[in-house]
Amino acid sequence: MLNYPLKFAPILKEKIWGGNKLVTKLNKNSLLKNIGESWEISDVENNVSIVSNGDLKGKSLKELLQIYKANLIGENNYSNFGDKFPLLIKFIDAKQDLSVQVHPNDKLSKKYHNSFGKTEMWYIVEADKKAKLILGFKDIITPKEYVHLLKEKKIMTVLNSENVKKGDAFFIKPGTVHSIGVGIVLAEIQQTSDITYRIYDFDRVDADGNKRELHTELAIEALNFSNKIDAKRDYSTKINTLNNIVTCTYFKTNFLPVVNEKVIDYSKTDSFVIFMCVEGNATISIFDNSTTVIFGETVLIPANVQEVIITTKMGCKLLEITV
Repeated sequence: MLNYPLKFAPILKEKIWGGNKLVTKLNKNSLLKNIGESWEISDVENNVSIVSNGDLKGKSLKELLQIYKANLIGENNYSNFGDKFPLLIKFIDAKQDLSVQVHPNDKLSKKYHNSFGKTEMWYIVEADKKAKLILGFKDIITPKEYVHLLKEKKIMTVLNSENVKKGDAFFIKPGTVHSIGVGIVLAEIQQTSDITYRIYDFDRVDADGNKRELHTELAIEALNFSNKIDAKRDYSTKINTLNNIVTCTYFKTNFLPVVNEKVIDYSKTDSFVIFMCVEGNATISIFDNSTTVIFGETVLIPANVQEVIITTKMGCKLLEITV
């Protein structure tokens, strides 16, 4: 029965740039080293999330979709996506800089990969002093100039960087050249897609001495060469209020700081709801059934839920995500 908040076993990914903060700070249980990503809720092929709590423990997200359909994700979502969950939810820990990269839009992703595009947003969970993101170009450049700079290994000289701190949020449209910098832990909400075109990887090699593949030609077709990147999102932080960060075609994300108790009416919301805990802890209740969520955890509320009650003794900060 879809009568309690669902948790899923994190799918942990070792990365050449990953660290240990997802284990030591965000409460992931693993002996893996260099964990760069925790896929919290995923319907990506060969990486489908498995329920980790309650009566449905052991069921996959795909099985839940096939059994419960619109009751799980909403009438409109089921009409648009069928048995395909539309979002991929992650936490990311960058011990080193990620590669400079770009994601394709829906049109290119369909053309080359039979996949959704990759529109995404980031919420900065933690950031070391002087931590930075790469977002867009400093100035407009031509594809010809871009290729020349890439060959000369001077591409970093034309990329725009932004200092970040805890609580900053960014909306990354497809075509935006970007990279997550060293010392950043963030929450990522994105379309269900694992398509990334790697542009530059600092000539790093893996444990076997091999460089990672670059996707130069595909990236040229995907890139937005304009310097007009308005990625940072300002938002309010009112207590016990759904403060909007991003509303786009693919998802809506609100910042929800809770003190004591917050009751939310979802009777007119035709969507599942995801809560990512980015600080503190809380108890989330539906149909008189409760699940505790702690820092670094994620829960899924089925679309058939009318009301959610969130209680916390010490306070918590949540990201609330719907489609």
